[in-house]
Amino acid sequence: MIVLLLLASSFLLTSGLSGQQPAKALPDAPHRVKPGARLYQASAAIDSQAPESTAPGKTAANAASGPELTLAEAEKIALRNNPSIGIAHLLQLGSAQVIRESRAGELPSAEANLTAVDAHDNSRLTAGALNNPVVYNRAAAGVTVRQLITDFGRTRSLIKNSQLEARAGVENERATVQEITLAVDQAFYQALTAQQVLKVAQETVQARQATGQQIGALTKQKLRSTLDQSLAEVQISQAQLLVLDAQNSAQGAMAQLNALLGSTSFTEYVLVDETPESPLAAPVNTEDLVQLALKSRPDLNSLSDQALGAKEFASAEHDLLRPTISALAAAGGTPVRADEIQSSWYGAAGANISIPIFNGFEYSARAKEAAFRAQAASQRVRNLEDTIARDVRQAVLGAQTAFQRISVSKQLLNQANTALELAQARYQVGLSGIADLTQAQLAQTQAEIGYTNSRYSYQTALASVRFATGQ
Repeated sequence: MIVLLLLASSFLLTSGLSGQQPAKALPDAPHRVKPGARLYQASAAIDSQAPESTAPGKTAANAASGPELTLAEAEKIALRNNPSIGIAHLLQLGSAQVIRESRAGELPSAEANLTAVDAHDNSRLTAGALNNPVVYNRAAAGVTVRQLITDFGRTRSLIKNSQLEARAGVENERATVQEITLAVDQAFYQALTAQQVLKVAQETVQARQATGQQIGALTKQKLRSTLDQSLAEVQISQAQLLVLDAQNSAQGAMAQLNALLGSTSFTEYVLVDETPESPLAAPVNTEDLVQLALKSRPDLNSLSDQALGAKEFASAEHDLLRPTISALAAAGGTPVRADEIQSSWYGAAGANISIPIFNGFEYSARAKEAAFRAQAASQRVRNLEDTIARDVRQAVLGAQTAFQRISVSKQLLNQANTALELAQARYQVGLSGIADLTQAQLAQTQAEIGYTNSRYSYQTALASVRFATGQ
């Protein structure tokens, strides 16, 4: 009988360590078995009654509701509805009209005049000017035409300045498109991360509730202490807090995404995860990307055009000191007139040369101001070039680090899963305490969240590289 007892206990303990269901005891077998085998038998019985945990991927699909949304669709919606895009486009259209305003100086101008005068007889204008004209009673109508002959390049410089400003407006619109695209990408992956973390948190609650039920049953059978049950309940509460935090983050990220999509209402999108399991490696040719960014960044192109336009405007302001030659013609009729006016119509043509002599140094001060502002604009271009080079290097470095974190976090997750399985097996056979099990559960949850963050952080880093290089 003693030999039979030892063989049965050894068989049950071996089955518990291997993770298989132990064989049932024979009807006439003694009930005095080792504590480890009794713990495993009780926990195995509870496992058979506990509900299955939700498989990965099912929680988010069942919990989330609303239309599906891919990253490409989100970018398209944002570019169509985001008000910042409309603002940039309207400003670009407005800057294009400045070209027509500047060109108006080279085109002739004509105006019609209707004049009626009732003057005092035999009177003259004797105050307010050096001339002393006679004012006659009359009613007349006529047309006056003016045409600029030359202002020695001032108008042409103003036209070039307006053309460069309009071109800068186009680049500003492109820069706004890229900024909104980057913001949408960041918000999309942030919301996707939050949704995946919420799924992990929900699965964690389910797993820890199942463990808590097992420990509660063992505690009722006096196989575990109430301390184990209390610590298990603590773990469940911590997981529930993790769910609340994840829900708050998911709602906040979704609100940010809705705002970028140009929607005042809140829509709970089901984000489609198109992230590859094995993404391509991060770029390594940093200096080539820097040169690409210096050629492609629309904000740099815009600032360069503004600097060139500032030089043209400085030249135009300097040309204020030069003469202006204009032609003038006037013609009309005077059907109602005083007797002193013999002809019923009039016509005249001539030219005028305006030579600035002195106006309190206004023109010279304006020329110097424009020159200084042009120099400052050139320095801003250099400053932005340095900033772009720094941003590209930092973005590439961030992408390389994020790519390396994917493999490391994946390895960490695998190790945490293995450690959790071993901790659960050891706890079931009584070879370890509740502290080892809870620590393994916590490490596994953190590792899974870390792996989720690393996958989407890498995609966000790639989006930053594309923005930094002007792609």
